[in-house]
Amino acid sequence: MTIHSESLDIPVDGETIAGTLLSPSPKVPGILFVHGWGGSQQRDLARAKHITGLGCVCMTFDLRGHEKTESQRRSVTREQNLADLLAAYDKLVSHPAVDTSSIAVIGSSYGGYLATLLTRQRPVKWLALRVPALYWDDEWSLPKQALDRQRLSQYRLMTLGPGDNRALAACAEFAGDVLLVESETDDYVPHTTLMSYRSAFVCAHSLTHRIVDGADHALSSDRSQKAYSALLTAWISEMVIGARLDRYPHHSPWYS
Repeated sequence: MTIHSESLDIPVDGETIAGTLLSPSPKVPGILFVHGWGGSQQRDLARAKHITGLGCVCMTFDLRGHEKTESQRRSVTREQNLADLLAAYDKLVSHPAVDTSSIAVIGSSYGGYLATLLTRQRPVKWLALRVPALYWDDEWSLPKQALDRQRLSQYRLMTLGPGDNRALAACAEFAGDVLLVESETDDYVPHTTLMSYRSAFVCAHSLTHRIVDGADHALSSDRSQKAYSALLTAWISEMVIGARLDRYPHHSPWYS
């Protein structure tokens, strides 16, 4: 927590004595949620409301090609969706209560992929990626829906590094705290992809990798949803609210 310090004079018996007033900073962390392909902000709202209660400004939004703009699903590109994310980020940090040096981005699947690319263009202190998807660099301006799904499945089974993929290159440059969440029975984003991401975070201040037992890609069961929510809330409390890792890195239960 940032502390604001103010020097002041205290009148007493016609004289003044010096004092210092310490108070919590009126600024609080900002947290941006990025949903996956085929999802919506509705999936993040419950978690966002809970985390807001911890003392943060949270924001959810719908990428183009979803919900009210679903008619664009077949034409929207990764380039356009990254522009959506940049616009949402800029809107969040414009809020007067947000500490612009304390921004967390929480991305799921396709949203996790976009979140890594965001870190190259905007300051991000904390990055939480749930089952982050991975896409090749070429065909960037091709409609996302038109990407070859079979090729994607094969691509995600490859062991890749920062020199092979620009999302992984962004991970290699990221110096903040990272949470990677894997689903044990994921058919879309395999363990190999998670390991490519994990290996790429060579400069991260801390890296936490957790697996939700028995969970599929979409967290279809209530048990999986609750497990992920509990995990995310605990990490947010540790990293964003308490910021204990910054002060006592070797005493944090999340240090790994």
